[in-house]
Amino acid sequence: MPRFLDLVRPMLHVIPEVTKPKMAVPFRDRVLWTVVTLFIFLVCSQVPLYGITVAKSADPLYWIRVIMASNRGTLMELGISPVITSGMVMQLLAGARIIDVDQSNREDRMLFQGSQKLFGLLITVGQAVAYVLAGAYGPVSELGATTAILIILQLFFAGVVVITLDELLQKGYGLGSGISLFIATNICENIVWKAFSPTTISTGGRTEFEGAVIALFHFLITQPNKFKALERAFYRPHLPNLTHLLATVLVFLVVIYFQGFRVELPLKSQRQRGLVQTYPIKLFYTSNMPIILQTALISNLFFISQLLWKRFPTNLLVRLVGDWQEMDGGYGGSRPVGGLAYYVSPPGDLTEVLSDPVRAAIYIAFVLASCALFSRLWIDVSGQSARDVARQLRDQQMVMKGHRQTSLVHELNRYIPTAAMFGGMCIGALSVIADFMGAIGSGTGILLAVTIIYGLFETFVKETQGASLASLFAF
Repeated sequence: MPRFLDLVRPMLHVIPEVTKPKMAVPFRDRVLWTVVTLFIFLVCSQVPLYGITVAKSADPLYWIRVIMASNRGTLMELGISPVITSGMVMQLLAGARIIDVDQSNREDRMLFQGSQKLFGLLITVGQAVAYVLAGAYGPVSELGATTAILIILQLFFAGVVVITLDELLQKGYGLGSGISLFIATNICENIVWKAFSPTTISTGGRTEFEGAVIALFHFLITQPNKFKALERAFYRPHLPNLTHLLATVLVFLVVIYFQGFRVELPLKSQRQRGLVQTYPIKLFYTSNMPIILQTALISNLFFISQLLWKRFPTNLLVRLVGDWQEMDGGYGGSRPVGGLAYYVSPPGDLTEVLSDPVRAAIYIAFVLASCALFSRLWIDVSGQSARDVARQLRDQQMVMKGHRQTSLVHELNRYIPTAAMFGGMCIGALSVIADFMGAIGSGTGILLAVTIIYGLFETFVKETQGASLASLFAF
């Protein structure tokens, strides 16, 4: 019986592919390609879809748009959601041995990555069709068949662009990955906007600035009672306030502090006498992957739940999956008020936690368990397990000091699975704490932004070590 990867092999020839560079790309060129990639993403995030009409419908991705690098009504409507979803599903299928793939085999890795891209494009088409049929851009009867097809093609084209840009950076032309870069950019943009937005919003019979810092100065100038003005700036509901902003800064600092936690295993070379190195096992061993996979799971649940609720709002099974309510105030969109979607969505602040402790407890348990599970599964399918690391060290003829080579896997197993699961739980716990504190951009978003920026910073330090900036960027 032919394998799944062999069945999809003929279809991979029609998928656009970025060829791997034949030689190392200079650092300044990698920075340039990274900037160009980011510029293309930002342009696509502002270019509106042609043919859509303004519809006052629920936003299926409202709660996770920042994390999914999505911008409603633009070419980046779907963001990176299809790419993340395809990666999550394919990795889980490979981890469960449903798909037979040997990650140590170069051809299998290429076929697996190609299958991931193919699946991502299929999900893009599926989500685009679902959006149009659900009336996210206006009733299909008003749009017409031609316009509806044109919108689907635009979203598909944007999906191809996202996949190609991500592959461009990952193949060595840029720094990091496109997906991580898009996530960090979108989250930082959202935080800056919520802090300094000059947009005015009417709430409770008064007009206020959306940005927390702008609102602070506005209250201090316009209100005679300065203590009332400060209280309003720190605790105003339904809009970003200074408490949210300070919580965001605090979470940033805490995550950066935890990035330094690691266990360093001493290694020695069998080829070169006296050569001693260390192998670091970080607390965040799987980096931000657990929270990305968990977010992809939640985004798809919200997406399906809102589409079903919009069509069948009174159906009991649909309401068990998620019962939604249109939001008033400055944020727009809709929020879950019942069903599974309600219990796996984060409470807005401590007030909501105290008002419904059962929901808070279920949310905490779900986030911690899912992050730990995804982190544990990820090390097996991404080549970071103890067996994979031991094989890499053996290929480099490195052994752990004080231990025989045959016991290397056993010693690594004492640290790596524990670091993966405990690190995943820590990431989940930090995300929950940030959500409860009302941090801007959600706890998940802040964690992703910090870990991604920290990773880019480490890459930058590694690339520039021993060289001056002038020599790196000299043409």
